[in-house]
Amino acid sequence: MAENKECSSAASCSRESCEGCPSRNGSAPQNFREELNPFSSVKKVIGIVSGKGGVGKSFVTASLASAMRKQGYEVGILDADITGPSIPKMYGVHGPAEGNDMGLFPVPAKDGTKIMSLNLLVDDEESPVVWRGPVIASTVKQFWHDVYWGDLDYLFVDMPPGTGDVPLTVFQSLPVDGIVVVTSPQELVQLIVKKAIHMAGMMDIPVLGIVENYSFLKCPDCGKEIKLFGDSHLAEAAAGLNLPVLGRMPLDPEYAKLADEGNFHKVENPYLEEAVKKVGSI
Repeated sequence: MAENKECSSAASCSRESCEGCPSRNGSAPQNFREELNPFSSVKKVIGIVSGKGGVGKSFVTASLASAMRKQGYEVGILDADITGPSIPKMYGVHGPAEGNDMGLFPVPAKDGTKIMSLNLLVDDEESPVVWRGPVIASTVKQFWHDVYWGDLDYLFVDMPPGTGDVPLTVFQSLPVDGIVVVTSPQELVQLIVKKAIHMAGMMDIPVLGIVENYSFLKCPDCGKEIKLFGDSHLAEAAAGLNLPVLGRMPLDPEYAKLADEGNFHKVENPYLEEAVKKVGSI
């Protein structure tokens, strides 16, 4: 029989499992928050999330970071996509990252954006990271308290897709001020994205809004917008979730070219103006 009828797991817990449970005596739940590097100051932490991979989450992360940097803010990117890091490639930065007693130094991009990624710490950037979830989650926390970020106005966290170990670790361990959710026009993707939004709600993380990528392809000859994935239903989905649409981005070969060249800082992305305003207002 359950020992604590107030416990949400009362139907399954035992006398032994109830010992030390935060809800046993009405005590507060355990605090998993990690301490920031003592020599650093980060004013705002913005997470970029998606329900599945391949929707351009890293592109949105870099676009927002670049836009805020161009406005004169001190900006950093914590690449929490440990097994699939792409931020260093997009900015053309390479390791090894160095450090001293103050911590590990992020590698600055050409525009001054400070970047920390596992690809800046490994000997071979093309080697796969074959780690289990707890090790990956621990690495993300180290990127918060072991990296000397200095004084940042904004730290953007590029998270892996889904609702697994790393998003949970970020939501619990970092003082996330809000997240931007990235999706694409397919209804299946939007269904999966709702899981990420509901997860943020469970963790009391504010959702700033939704960005849709691959909304259309503009014909280079006539300028007509071609909807490669069919009509978007983002407006209806966002309204149902009571969230604003912060931008719709096209599939643009020029953006991909600059990212592949490591010159992402040259990208001008007017499609995210509302997202930039939203981030700047929190």
